[in-house]
Amino acid sequence: MKLKYIFPIFFAAIAFFISCDEEETMTLLDEVQVSSSYVSLPVDGGSATITVTALDSWTAEKVTTDKNKVEWLTISSASGSAGESQLTFSAPSAIDGRTAEVLIKSGGKTQRINIIQGLAQISEASVAEVGNGPDGKTFLVSGVVTSISNTEYGNWDLTDETGTIYIYGTLDKKGGTKNFLSLGIEVGDEVTVSGPKSTYAGSPQLVNVTLVELRKSLVKVDSVENAALPIEGGEFTAYLTSKGDGVSVEIPEDAKSWLSISSIQTEGENTVIKFKAEPNAGGDRGTTIEFSTSSNSKVYTTETSITQKGAILEVSIADFLAAEVGNTQYRLTGVITKIDNDKDGRLYIRDFSGEAYVYKIADYQSKGLKVGDIITVVGKRAAYNGAPQVGGAVLEKTIPVTAATIAEVLAKEDSKEIYYMVTGEITSVDDVVKGNLYLKDGDSEIYVYRCLPGYGATGDARNNLLATKGIKVGDMLTIIANKYSFNGVPQLEYSIYFSHESAE
Repeated sequence: MKLKYIFPIFFAAIAFFISCDEEETMTLLDEVQVSSSYVSLPVDGGSATITVTALDSWTAEKVTTDKNKVEWLTISSASGSAGESQLTFSAPSAIDGRTAEVLIKSGGKTQRINIIQGLAQISEASVAEVGNGPDGKTFLVSGVVTSISNTEYGNWDLTDETGTIYIYGTLDKKGGTKNFLSLGIEVGDEVTVSGPKSTYAGSPQLVNVTLVELRKSLVKVDSVENAALPIEGGEFTAYLTSKGDGVSVEIPEDAKSWLSISSIQTEGENTVIKFKAEPNAGGDRGTTIEFSTSSNSKVYTTETSITQKGAILEVSIADFLAAEVGNTQYRLTGVITKIDNDKDGRLYIRDFSGEAYVYKIADYQSKGLKVGDIITVVGKRAAYNGAPQVGGAVLEKTIPVTAATIAEVLAKEDSKEIYYMVTGEITSVDDVVKGNLYLKDGDSEIYVYRCLPGYGATGDARNNLLATKGIKVGDMLTIIANKYSFNGVPQLEYSIYFSHESAE
């Protein structure tokens, strides 16, 4: 195996490690000083001692993670007094080289001590073995590039016969970052990479890997036409180069109902495959098409993606939450119940069926939104750490809601266009099923005709709010409604429940 990239970078990293330590040793803090900020322990086990000089009391602590407690390293003392102290680091014998970091803190300042035992060894492993390995350990892994999610930092998926692991960051040939495209890595290529393992949100990954070997796939998608199809359907064309024995194509099961192959033409190493997409009566959809070729009993693959616009699906929040993560666009309307971030529009909206988190609204700060406003957003079903959310949200409509006392509402003209947020004490209930009741605020009282469980409720979903929420006479109720009059008597009509406080 060719290790032409990894070894220069490895030794450069060691040199950098030492040079940084030497530089830090020369940086003398008034509050705390150490005789050496670089400690080397023998691989067969042993100890090393440094001198700590501090103007005040000090503490020593290991830098640990949930997956790596650095239990192999022993520190002779976790704290010390002002003046000069001896601090000893000890470790048993090690099979592989390992490193750790210790922080010496005193007087609001921190000295970092780098500990190294032996030389870090690179272990060749399968994806499954990496997943079961310790965080911080460097692995050498071979597999196929199955998807690429970021072409600047180099974030992608590597797959072998034991599974798939996420690569978070890829270094270029000089060890630099944010230069992934210079490596020429594409989906379908076979690669060998090395890098340290870490864990993010419970999932293993390799971080800032170094490319050791690249074996280009024998089949490649040169270009495509109409990769983004209109709602009425049409033809999608893929142009490929194959140096193997022919080209085969696989349409995923989830796309076979609307996507088919209309023709395949091959001339030498060039293949043109045309696909037909049916009109789309649903939401946005897409799929990934895999192409493969073989040579000497070995299979090489590549892939390309196709998307098709669809109708925006207007659904309740409950139906949105039940939908699968994807690119389908949904229209949701509800009341803003909470704003998490007032700069980029991270907020919650609620209708009669449930509540959804909206992760950022485009141009949020110019919208002037506030809690209580009724908004309509269009976005896709996304998720973060398994929790559903609205992704890529665009604000489509806003109904501003004005907070007002009952006395202020009674002085207003009737209007179906103006919404008020009103809070009052429930003095009596006329109809517990429909939610007809009286609200009182100070000396003012108003009749509420129909208290609904949330925006958008229709039919039977409009009923039984009071029983469901356990709302009763004496409770403080906050609602959103228009002011209207019936037979000359003012009332709040078809109000939307916002919140309540029990009198108990």
